[in-house]
Amino acid sequence: MIVYAATKQQFLKDNDNDDIEEVILRHYKEATGKRVGASEIKSWQGSLTYMAKVLRDEGLPNDAGLAIELHIPQSSKRIDFLLTGRDANQGKNAVLIELKQWSKSTATSKDAIVKTALGGGLVETIHPSYQVWSYAALLEGFNEAVYDKSIEVRPCAYLHNYVSDGVINSAHYQVYISKAPLFLKGPDELEKLRTFLKTHILHGDNKEILYELSNGKIRPSKALADALKGLLKGQPEFILIDDQKATFESALAAASAASEAAPKVIIIEGGPGTGKTVLAINLLVKLTSQGLLSKYVSKNAAPRKVYESKLVGTVKRSHFSNLFSGSGAFIDTEPNTFDALIVDEAHRLNEKSGLYGNLGENQIKELIESAKCSIFFIDEDQRVTLNDIGSKQAVRAFAKAKGAEVEEYTLSSQFRCSGSDGYLAWLDDVLEIRATANPLLDNSEYEFKIFDSPQAMHMAIEQKNQGNKARVVAGYCWPWRSKKDARESDIVIGDDYERQWNLDQDGSLWIIAENSVDQVGCIHTCQGLEVDYIGVIIGPDLIVRNGRVLTSALERDKNDKSIRGWKKMMKEQPDLAKQETDLIIKNTYRTLMTRGMKGCYLYCTDPETAQYFASRLDDHANAK
Repeated sequence: MIVYAATKQQFLKDNDNDDIEEVILRHYKEATGKRVGASEIKSWQGSLTYMAKVLRDEGLPNDAGLAIELHIPQSSKRIDFLLTGRDANQGKNAVLIELKQWSKSTATSKDAIVKTALGGGLVETIHPSYQVWSYAALLEGFNEAVYDKSIEVRPCAYLHNYVSDGVINSAHYQVYISKAPLFLKGPDELEKLRTFLKTHILHGDNKEILYELSNGKIRPSKALADALKGLLKGQPEFILIDDQKATFESALAAASAASEAAPKVIIIEGGPGTGKTVLAINLLVKLTSQGLLSKYVSKNAAPRKVYESKLVGTVKRSHFSNLFSGSGAFIDTEPNTFDALIVDEAHRLNEKSGLYGNLGENQIKELIESAKCSIFFIDEDQRVTLNDIGSKQAVRAFAKAKGAEVEEYTLSSQFRCSGSDGYLAWLDDVLEIRATANPLLDNSEYEFKIFDSPQAMHMAIEQKNQGNKARVVAGYCWPWRSKKDARESDIVIGDDYERQWNLDQDGSLWIIAENSVDQVGCIHTCQGLEVDYIGVIIGPDLIVRNGRVLTSALERDKNDKSIRGWKKMMKEQPDLAKQETDLIIKNTYRTLMTRGMKGCYLYCTDPETAQYFASRLDDHANAK
């Protein structure tokens, strides 16, 4: 999506005839239907006036393509300013320009991190050259037009209010400035920027390259498990951007500085697709390479098993077992044995450990006690069983008891669901988890479809299963008969739909097993993992009546362990039991419906529920 597309000539005309920020605001509202904050309008006013000054050079062709606020595929990020055209050899070029209003900054010892005044205070943030370079890498990695059309992406940053002070352009940041040149305030700097632009944009393209990028097919992002081999060899295949990079550097610094005398606890909060696991694996690799004894910990076995299967043949299995661990393995660990424990999906931690839940005292406490630095990745909205106790409050309490310093960070950049923050907000609203400003879903950026039959939906998912990256999942409302008798069907709906639950022999590897698209997965085999397309069957445990979302624990299968103990709770604390089971069921479907990077297909066993979801799509949503 492009908010504003023009040629250089048209942009300068709009700048001369109108307040350019009003022009962009009008286009933004037309393109997104959303409002814009006063600070962003002010930044348009300041920066675009400077860009008009830069472009008033006869050496830059009038018919060069120009875009403002170009959406980056597979993320919620936008490129400030983009210029397209051809160089002296007729090569296609797209120049990305990150615009900043900054006038001052303070250096830090962290990689690519500076301090500057934002939001009324001095805060750590990404160096502009790193930021625009990472955006260019995303564009190169996810837009097929870059490869198919042989488009070279050239990033740079322009800080038009910043007088050179040897800080923002110090040697410490040169590795990124060399990848994305930095231009500052002053006539000499303006001429340098013009020279950079004219080097790559000598001939105009009348927006041809711009539209090739805009219409470029979005490739699915690399699955984390597929890239782990490279990561463990010290080849970071995932470039961390914005808040990911800032949080990574802060967590790295904390883990490196932590000691028995000065322990640290890091809480990193983020919703689905904000890169928690990408960040966790990068931390594991970096800390391990620095000689710090570290482990990746998760309650859910599925991610660990998937990573292990990808590593076979690349590292010794004994080495691998020292990198990954379940959350119940620290009962008898000596205090501060590890330099760092990286706890993914920390909201899934339990109080007790062991097969019967009778070992240890508290997993959060045991993890904190076992390491000089413990790093917890949390999304409290993904608590999907009554035994899930992982919360920020609990982590803070045990950290305080140890005397550890607590640092907290939030990941907001969203990379799953095609980077559609609106889809996640809509899910919260439509499932009545929390009210948001997204009552209707515009699925132009994320493919969401509703099907009239489970068979039609499953067939659609099978057609999308290119590269083994599409699966069907469901709420746990059907018994697992096939576990005892492989000839039995489990999920039976109507006369023409009979499928089995995820095969027992695949276990935690179900989501990547060959032919497992034939089966139906559950929350336990997909949480913490992702596919391109997810098909979700909403069972009778969640229905809608008169526009209200109702849940029923009674409709869950009796063997469902996620709500084990709810009947006893109903007798002792009925209000709490209803509140907790309601949240667990809604969180389960929210989690299932956010496993797809490119799309979610939905079938509801209850017709009124299906009608409700359809009513919450906008007019041009593609419902079936």
